[in-house]
Amino acid sequence: MSRHPLLAHDLVRTFGARRVLDGVSLVAAPGHRIGLIGENGTGKSTLLRLLAGADQPDGGTVVRPPDLGYLHQEMPFDLAATVRDVVDDALREAREVLAALDRLTAALATRPDDVELLAEYGERLDRAQETDAWDADRRAGLVLAGLGLGGIGYDRTLGSISGGQRGRLALAALLIRRPSALLLDEPTNHLDDAAAAFLEEQLRGLPGAVVLASHDRTLLDAVCTDLLDLDPAVDGPTRYGGNYTGYQAQKHAERERWQARFAEEQEELSELRHAVAVTAHQVGYGRPPKDKNKMSYGMIGNRVEQQVSRRVRNATRRLHELERDQVRKPPEPLRFRVSTLASHGGEGLLVSVRDLCVPGRLSLDRLDVTAGDRLLVTGPNGAGKSTLLTVLAGGLRGTGEVRRRRGLRVGLLTQDTLFDRPDRTAAQTYELALGAERAEAVPLRSLGLLAPRDAARPVGELSVGQRRRLALALLVADPPELLLLDEPTNHLSPRLSDELEEALGTSPGAVVVASHDRWLRARWPGRQLALEPVGTA
Repeated sequence: MSRHPLLAHDLVRTFGARRVLDGVSLVAAPGHRIGLIGENGTGKSTLLRLLAGADQPDGGTVVRPPDLGYLHQEMPFDLAATVRDVVDDALREAREVLAALDRLTAALATRPDDVELLAEYGERLDRAQETDAWDADRRAGLVLAGLGLGGIGYDRTLGSISGGQRGRLALAALLIRRPSALLLDEPTNHLDDAAAAFLEEQLRGLPGAVVLASHDRTLLDAVCTDLLDLDPAVDGPTRYGGNYTGYQAQKHAERERWQARFAEEQEELSELRHAVAVTAHQVGYGRPPKDKNKMSYGMIGNRVEQQVSRRVRNATRRLHELERDQVRKPPEPLRFRVSTLASHGGEGLLVSVRDLCVPGRLSLDRLDVTAGDRLLVTGPNGAGKSTLLTVLAGGLRGTGEVRRRRGLRVGLLTQDTLFDRPDRTAAQTYELALGAERAEAVPLRSLGLLAPRDAARPVGELSVGQRRRLALALLVADPPELLLLDEPTNHLSPRLSDELEEALGTSPGAVVVASHDRWLRARWPGRQLALEPVGTA
C-alpha cells in the first residue's frame, strides 16, 4: 500500500496578540486514529484547519498525503446542487480508477510486455485496493442509510434539505471516498445514536489516518488509538496512547503523582523552614566547659559554629530553591459547594406532576421528584426534554397539575443562557448574583469553568458556551434544592464533563438532567425517564 502519513512539525498560529498553537507537532500514521481534546479555545479546530491546508501556520510545516479529506463546516457545493451531484463527486475517483484499469487491461492484452503499461496498471490497482473501488457504489448506499439519509431522494437539492442533513451528507461523502487521511471536526453533531454508532464502525474500518476533534467521549473511546491533549502543559501538548478510557486512567494516575509530589514538597518546605529557624542551631550539647578544658571547649565551639553556619546555609539554599521551583497545588476538581441551602431533612416530595400537557411539545401522565433524587430525562429531539425542565422550574405552564414544595429553591441551566446586564463582566455578574460573602468563599477562578481572561470580559462578549459555564458556576457555588440541567455537557471539554458527572453526586439537592450525551447516559446511576415526541407514544 502507498498510503502516506500526515506530518506536522512545530506549528505556531497566532490570532492578534493571542498564540493559539505554540510548537505543536503531530504524526498521524496510516491506521492510527488520533482524537484532539482540550478546553474550548485550545486550538483543536485551528489545528485541523492547518493540517487540511485551509489555513496557514505562522510557523512550522505540514506534510499531507495527496488524498486528504476534511469535514468542512460548509459543504463545497452550491445549494442548487443535488444529492446525486454530491454522491457522484464522492464516487468519481473510484469510477475513474476502475475505468482506467479496464482500459489498461485491454491495452495489456495486446502489449503484455509493455513496462510502462504494467507500472501504470500496478499503480492503479494499488489505488483501487486502497479505496475499495469495486465496492464503492454499494458502499455509498450503505453509508447514506447508516447516517440516516437513505430516505432522501437523489434529485433533492441541497437547499431543500436541512442544515443537519447537509452536514451528514458531507460526512457521508468522505466515508464513501475513503481518503488516505481524514480530518473531522465534531463529526457526531447532528447524528442520533444509531448514526453515531455507524460512524464509529466506519472509522474503525478505515486503513488511512484519522484525526478528529470531538467532545463525544463515546466516540473517542470507541474509535481512537491515541489522544492528543491540547490543554496548556509545561512540555506542550501531551499524546496519550489508547482510547478515552485509557486516557482517563492515565490522567487519574498523573493527578495522584502530582498530588503526592505536592504533598512531599510541602512537607519538605515545612521541615526546611523549621530547620532554618530552629533545628540548624541545635548542634551543641549546651553544656558548660569543664574547668581544665576551656581551650578544648573553645576549639569545639568554633567547629560547632562553623557546622551551624554550614547547616543553616545549606537549609536556606534548599529552601530558596524549593520555594522558587515548587510544584503548584493541583486544582480542585469541580464539585458542588455546601451552601446556605435550607434543610428539609433530606426527605420528602419536592415537585409533583400529574396529567401534564403542553400542546405540541410535551405530554406526561405522572412524575414525582423527591429530595436527593437523581433523574435523567432522555428522548429524541422534539420529545419535550427542555420543555419538562422549564415546567419544573416554573417558567412554563400547561394543563394538568404541577405542585412544588413551599419555598422551593430551583436552579435551571438552559441551553442558551442570557444575563440581564451584558455590560457587566463575568466576575461582576458572579459576585452580584451570589453576594460578596459567598463569592469570596467560593471564588469563580476556583471552579475552573472560566479562564481568568474570560472572567474579566463583559458577559455580552462571551460565547454561548462561556455564558453557560458562568451560569453553571453560579449553580455549583450555591446549589439549590432542585437542580435542573439541560444538556449540561454541551460546550464542556471531555475532562470537565467527567468532573461535572462526578460532581453531580455531591449536589445537596435533587438533580434532574436532560441529555443526549451517550457517555453520560450509559453511566447514569439514578432513575431515568424516557420521553417520546407528542403523538408518537
